[in-house]
Amino acid sequence: MNKLFCKNLTIKNDELFFAGVNVNNLAKEYGTPLYLMDENLIREKVNIYKKAINDGFDGNGKMLYASKAFSCKYIYEIMKDENVGIDVVSKGEIWTAKCAGFDMANVYYHSNNKTDDDIKFAIEEKVGYFVIDNEEELVSLNTIAEEKNIIQKILIRITPGIDCHTLEAISTGKVDSKFGFGIETGLAFDIVEKALKCKNIELKGFHCHVGSQVFDSTAFIKSADVMIKFISDIKDKYNAEILDLGGGYGVKYVGTEPEIDIYKNIIEVSEHIKKIVRTYGIKMPYIIFEPGRSIVADSGLSLYTVGSVKCIPEFVNYISIDGGMGDNIRPALYNAKYTIIPTERLNRNFDKLYNVVGRYCESGDVLGNNISLPSDMKRGDYLACLTTGAYQYAMASNYNRVERPLVIGIKGDKIFTILERESLSDITKLDR
Repeated sequence: MNKLFCKNLTIKNDELFFAGVNVNNLAKEYGTPLYLMDENLIREKVNIYKKAINDGFDGNGKMLYASKAFSCKYIYEIMKDENVGIDVVSKGEIWTAKCAGFDMANVYYHSNNKTDDDIKFAIEEKVGYFVIDNEEELVSLNTIAEEKNIIQKILIRITPGIDCHTLEAISTGKVDSKFGFGIETGLAFDIVEKALKCKNIELKGFHCHVGSQVFDSTAFIKSADVMIKFISDIKDKYNAEILDLGGGYGVKYVGTEPEIDIYKNIIEVSEHIKKIVRTYGIKMPYIIFEPGRSIVADSGLSLYTVGSVKCIPEFVNYISIDGGMGDNIRPALYNAKYTIIPTERLNRNFDKLYNVVGRYCESGDVLGNNISLPSDMKRGDYLACLTTGAYQYAMASNYNRVERPLVIGIKGDKIFTILERESLSDITKLDR
């Protein structure tokens, strides 16, 4: 059994353990589908980023947790306790963070299309920073800030024109991206001048993001080169205090993917930035990173129960589970790959290929194709899908009116509920 690349997975007595807990026992006690989250590993990942940023930038930087990876009161309570910031992209994420007691001054509000209602709400909740994505937003924010008699801090999102060679759907840094203002098009220079003329806006610096599932420092270094040059090019008009390099470091979903040393990579980026800042003769900006996936992805695991095993001779073998695209849309949306293993009798030969499919009425409801599993898989067996802490519950839906799963937290010997399993009453509570 050589598929356990996640450090919080072990095998004892031929059964799978996650964060030190027997997952078969959890599946039996709580039912499936079931998400598990390892709090100690979440905190460990946060502290790797905190130490790397502090060491690399001599205390002149910080981490923001990218909420969209996994947003709930529990995760904001952890980030509050770890004294890091968060980035948010909606009123719902702002509200959830507020309900968790998070300090709104340490919230950075993204989104490429903030409505006037969104802007008013965020100002009323005293969100610390807006990350401006288009000119209309800047104008509206300035007007509403004037009405509210405040000066609102902002960053401007810049498109650095970097292609980090990730999947098209998760690439955000190219010049034709829907996000931000391009440098090579001249739009970035124009929006800086307009922001500086806004009486109720305080421009604090710039944000950029090149994409997700980045496995080395190359994209961040290239992005930093572009951004530092941009900051230098406009220094006669404006001295940027903050440079937010976004997130995007990748995680290992299957055995063929690399593992990344986050600390080493951030130190590499910091050394390069220090060098080019000296080259351009500008003041070192305050550096921000925004990890999300790399904080929570392998801190999560999903459990399912096998419902049927269908073998079509000379064609394909199917294993149907009690979850699927409603609790993990990424395979259907991105063709994302996952490692899927049984939870017991792990010494068996993985001698048969299956398509692991979900319960939803869609041909595209597939969790994984050509998955090697034992040939004696049967109804009632449990399957574990690894590295599911990011963008699983965050993207979950009630498609086919199926209830969203329970989320259980594990911290040492403590097991607790993070998000309740939805009930049938929950499904209809908004119906008229």
